[in-house]
Amino acid sequence: MSGAQRHDGRLPARKRLGQHFLHDPRVIRRLVETIDPKPDDLLVEIGGGLGALTAPLLERVRTLHVVEIDERLHAGLERLSTPEHRLVLHRADALEFDFGALASAERKLRVTGNLPYNISTPLLFHLLEFRSAIEDMHLMLQKEVVTRMTASPGSKDYGRLTVSLAQWLDVSRCFDVGPGAFSPPPRVWSSVVRLVPRASPRFPVSEERRFSELVAHLFSMRRKTLARALKGRIGEADVAALGIDPKARPETLAPEDFARLAELWPETRR
Repeated sequence: MSGAQRHDGRLPARKRLGQHFLHDPRVIRRLVETIDPKPDDLLVEIGGGLGALTAPLLERVRTLHVVEIDERLHAGLERLSTPEHRLVLHRADALEFDFGALASAERKLRVTGNLPYNISTPLLFHLLEFRSAIEDMHLMLQKEVVTRMTASPGSKDYGRLTVSLAQWLDVSRCFDVGPGAFSPPPRVWSSVVRLVPRASPRFPVSEERRFSELVAHLFSMRRKTLARALKGRIGEADVAALGIDPKARPETLAPEDFARLAELWPETRR
């Protein structure tokens, strides 16, 4: 049935696009209330889908931008537009979309969307590239991903994603959503998360590539001591000189500790 409409008249979800269409009116209402759009907000929805969230958002703002890759859904979304509440449809892949082009010197973007699980992490990092143009983001993600994003040092969910986002984003979980709120229902729970880009970084990083390499390396051996994990790259005495215990495990370090260690991380040979 991938190319045809279902018996109820609704288009079937495309598995390759990771589509799970939100349909629960209570969840939609709660999400709109959490976002709390104002008429003049520069609001962008990623993945308008069948318009279940798009329609109530459009009622709250004068202009709503929607980025939707699935050409089957374009006509239905465009029909939601009215002279008083204009929908601007961008027929594009959100992973390649230039979000910064929508912002202006006067107004930053407010971004929302029910993100496909299969691209959620790369899409987060793509959005992070436009942090100076974004006021906030309210995103529906796999619950497991949000748990990792909001984890504390020492917990089993604390890892590379937590540390990588901590520099530039304030992250807070809003509420959880069960599989039944979607069609087709996913096999896992979802969570709505609020992401607020910071005006200045939580901690300085002089070179992003070295920071990323160090974080990836240390979390690949998260239960080893730093002394063992960094052997041959950063000496124990150098680690201790930073006020970091060489016997500590990577999973117990604060995000800023990784940034300080990255200053000593050797350049990658090219």
